[in-house]
Amino acid sequence: MAATAEGVSAAQREGLGRDDAMVETAEEATEPAEADITELCQDMFSKMATYLTGELTATSEDYKLLENMNKLTSLKYLEMKDIAVNISRNLKDLNQKYAALQPYLDQITLIEEQVSALEQAAYKLDAYSKKLGNYFNFVTCLEREHTLLF
Repeated sequence: MAATAEGVSAAQREGLGRDDAMVETAEEATEPAEADITELCQDMFSKMATYLTGELTATSEDYKLLENMNKLTSLKYLEMKDIAVNISRNLKDLNQKYAALQPYLDQITLIEEQVSALEQAAYKLDAYSKKLGNYFNFVTCLEREHTLLF
């Protein structure tokens, strides 16, 4: 069979040698020796183990990073909770103080209304006193004229 294959390829080479100088001849695939297969398998398993170890290490590092991020987030939420509790406590104290001041604020509002009413009365009194002064001046002027005439 090898002789026939060599004969065909020799005939093909003679006929096509001028047209296609780049044609390569096929070689028969042979199985590597048993020792080579064992060595290649060991090399493959070693490289696969290294690859898987790297993948697992990367995944483990990712989980450690997530764990650290979760811990930091938890601490931040605890800080925020403490701040919220303090704000709530301060707001409650402020509401109690406001409730204690409410009667005084009501008194201030009442006094403000009374001052406004008193201010309006003062304006009216001022206007009335101006009218009265004008009337007094008018009457005085009439009396002078009347005394001058008589």
